[in-house]
Amino acid sequence: QVQLVESGGGLVQPGGSLRLSCAASGSIFNIYAVHWYRQAPGKQRDWVATISTGGMANYADSVKGRFTISRDSVKSTGYLQMNSLKPEDTAVYYCRLSQFWGQGTQVTVSS
Repeated sequence: QVQLVESGGGLVQPGGSLRLSCAASGSIFNIYAVHWYRQAPGKQRDWVATISTGGMANYADSVKGRFTISRDSVKSTGYLQMNSLKPEDTAVYYCRLSQFWGQGTQVTVSS
């Protein structure tokens, strides 16, 4: 059984930064790409970013240039560095590896 545990969310002012982590148990981390999604209240879950096993990253247009996705194969952990945060970034953020999802971590951007 694979478990994904997100952490690093919280309350931050506009323009601030947060780094989310997604720690994976089991031995699948190096096999699959890491994906981040987010879901704002009353909205659908949207894709944010993906990093392949080879380190190639792709981003949604709404976060390009502000967010950076990365992965540490030794620690079996994926990261999402979020800079220049805006109120519209407020959402629950989820990571995914293959069919496995984390429980989500709340990010709130507000003054």
